[in-house]
Amino acid sequence: MDKKNILTYEGLKKLEDELEELKVVKRKEVSQKIKEAREQGDLSENAEYDAAKDEQRDIEARIEELEKILKNAEVFVEEEVDLDKVSIGCQVKILDCEFDEELEYKIVGSTEANSLKGKISNESPVGKALLGKKIGDTVTVSTPAGEFSYKIISIHRSNE
Repeated sequence: MDKKNILTYEGLKKLEDELEELKVVKRKEVSQKIKEAREQGDLSENAEYDAAKDEQRDIEARIEELEKILKNAEVFVEEEVDLDKVSIGCQVKILDCEFDEELEYKIVGSTEANSLKGKISNESPVGKALLGKKIGDTVTVSTPAGEFSYKIISIHRSNE
């Protein structure tokens, strides 16, 4: 049984757009590159042909991966997020108790996680610890770097 891929509508749309781009545009581009490389003659020493075939393999692998993700997608409606407690799809502001620093994260499914953009997975140590907690709660998170405590300051929708 494949695991469910939890996505926001934004994440779902992004993956669908990428899949469409790969199927409609990139496939044509790479098949044209392969055709042009074939026309150059001897394929055994044709670097352009090898590169185009590698690109084709990568595109097909990504298409397969995206189709699998989308097949098992469970879309989380952000407008329906319960703001009484931390849940997937909400934006949460927390206080790092050790460094007295405010941090803000959007809790998303692992498919959409991107810590550089402030999106953490519901399966990450911090995301998992925050789920179900309320404003004012303090959570302790065990990580390879040690234990960290965070106090929940606010919970809101990311589109507010």
